[in-house]
Amino acid sequence: MKRYSFSNLILALGLLFIYLPMVILVIYSFNGSRLVTVWGGWSVKWYTGLLDNTQLMSAVMRSLEVALYSAIAAVALGTMAAFVLTRIPVFRGRTLFGGLVTAPLVMPEVITGLSLLLLFVAMAQLVGWPAQRGIVTIWIAHTTFCSAYVAVIVMARLRELDQSIEEAAMDLGARPWKVFFVITMPMIAPSLVAGGMLSFALSLDDLVLASFVSGPGSTTLPMEIFSAVRLGVKPEINAVASLILLVISLFTFLAWYITRRAEKRRGRALQQAQEEAAAA
Repeated sequence: MKRYSFSNLILALGLLFIYLPMVILVIYSFNGSRLVTVWGGWSVKWYTGLLDNTQLMSAVMRSLEVALYSAIAAVALGTMAAFVLTRIPVFRGRTLFGGLVTAPLVMPEVITGLSLLLLFVAMAQLVGWPAQRGIVTIWIAHTTFCSAYVAVIVMARLRELDQSIEEAAMDLGARPWKVFFVITMPMIAPSLVAGGMLSFALSLDDLVLASFVSGPGSTTLPMEIFSAVRLGVKPEINAVASLILLVISLFTFLAWYITRRAEKRRGRALQQAQEEAAAA
């Protein structure tokens, strides 16, 4: 009989602590009653009613748009910063630059949001831009915040690469930009994807920065949910959260499936190569 150790018990309790609230949220998204704490039978009317809730759906689409643009910009800026810090070991101001790149990781979001708000107000007074805070200012704030995470992830991958491959390509006449796009980028592609997905999730989840730098008509989904929860949790919010969990679960399963198939193909190719070498 298999005995369960203390570590297994702690693992089970930890998983329950993390995922049980999500399961309860999904169940109550099918609650037919408008009162969240009162069960009124199974119903999908809150899912069908989302299409009529234009304010909530607008916030969802706005958050997805900002998260997509922020992920793309953060991957570009974070990759360039990581490339500079790993491929140029010595230059004047390197320590300062490295500190500025990683500062958003340890800086409280309240301080970052207030600093960006003061920056946008000062820029509006000096140069007249931005005329008002909205989607663009939220995108800039999220890009600034997420670039630090991408830089750390890509730096960790770049330090593991063998630079002799890049040096051999340049010795054969390849220009640096071609070496980067043809050789370096395919090797760091997993870190770019990971950084992009993390940036998308961080931007979609952010509330503090968006609250500081947003303006009229630019309410994101976390801001909409936060303002609604103060008056009581609505069933539509449970439905939206359940749909987000479903999409995230599908993407996670798809990534796992693709990775597993790639590992199986590599395993079969390695086994075939070993068999051919043994036969030779």
